[in-house]
Amino acid sequence: MNVKDTDPTDTPAVIVRSQDDPTTQVRFSDRYFPDEYGTGFAVDVHAEGLQARLDSVLTWVWGPEYLADFLDKLAADFRGWEGERAWSTHHLALRAVFRSGGHVGLTWTLRPWTTREDSWEASVTTWLEGGEQLTAFAADIRQFLDRGTPAGTR
Repeated sequence: MNVKDTDPTDTPAVIVRSQDDPTTQVRFSDRYFPDEYGTGFAVDVHAEGLQARLDSVLTWVWGPEYLADFLDKLAADFRGWEGERAWSTHHLALRAVFRSGGHVGLTWTLRPWTTREDSWEASVTTWLEGGEQLTAFAADIRQFLDRGTPAGTR
C-alpha cells in the first residue's frame, strides 16, 4: 500500500490507498494558502464505480481541531478505541473506527454544498494499519498542510 505519493508534475500531493482494495483511494492536491492560518486544497476520492472531487476544501490551524492533529491522535491510539471518532470542515468529513487486528477505517465524505437540498455527497473508506501506516499518513498530511515543506519530501 502506498500511503504517500508525489504528483508527476512535482505538485505536492498525498494519496492514501486502502490496504483492503488499492483502487479505493483519497488524494489531497492543489494546495494553496488563503492566509497565514489556513490551507486550502483539492480532495479526490476514487473507488470502483466512483470518482468525485472538491476543488476547494479549507482547514484552519485555529479551528476546533486541525486535521493533522486529529490524525496524530488516532495514530497515538494504535492499540485501539471504542466507537467512532470524527473530524470535519465545511465540505470534508472524516470518521474513524478501529477494528480487531489493529486496523483503522477512515471514511472520507465529500459534500460540495452544505445548505442545498439538492446537494450530493460521496464517501469512501480507506483501511490502514493502526500503527506505522497511520503514523506515516498523519505525518504526510501534516507536511502537506503546513507551510514551507512540500509533501512527499522528508
